[in-house]
Amino acid sequence: MDHLEITFLRHGRSRADDEDVLEGRYDSPLTEVGQAQARARAKGWEQAGVQFDQVICSTLARARSTAEIVAGILGAPLEADPAWMEMDNGQMSGLSHAEADVRFPKQAFFGPYDRKGLTGESDVDIHFRAMMALQNVVRRGPGRYLVVAHGGILNAALRVIAGAPHPVNFHGVWFAFTDLGYARFTYAPANHRWTLREFRCDL
Repeated sequence: MDHLEITFLRHGRSRADDEDVLEGRYDSPLTEVGQAQARARAKGWEQAGVQFDQVICSTLARARSTAEIVAGILGAPLEADPAWMEMDNGQMSGLSHAEADVRFPKQAFFGPYDRKGLTGESDVDIHFRAMMALQNVVRRGPGRYLVVAHGGILNAALRVIAGAPHPVNFHGVWFAFTDLGYARFTYAPANHRWTLREFRCDL
């Protein structure tokens, strides 16, 4: 094999989804529904003969638990990498949407260098973190990799791949990663060619 096959997978439903709070770095566990979603995705891949040489996951519980389920069913080694954590949304983490609207009212313009929730990351921060996280995977060399992470960081990684800029004032390019949604790419280092092979938002 002279190329990399990289699948980017979003975690399953978390308790924060049921609580209807802003997640970010709020370390919410998977629900039973989320666990079932992870098993369904892994079983589907198992039946299709999909294999991975390495599973890499965010250190946050909802992504790590998803990765543990998938890696266990497929018999793949698992490694956690904090570079794939969700965007740090600062003091908004764990707040209800209503409370967040009161404490952090929408600005007329939210700049790319502005921190989320006063103390979190900016859109530029997560864009460059995604760039470095992606580089770390590519530097592993040819192989089949599964990255299990979160909607925000996965969107940032796909923008890096596509050469799209980071969002400005919430405008830009977005990719619809639903629960256990995934994007499968191949990457040829010899000519720096990324090819999108599959994008799925459903189980």
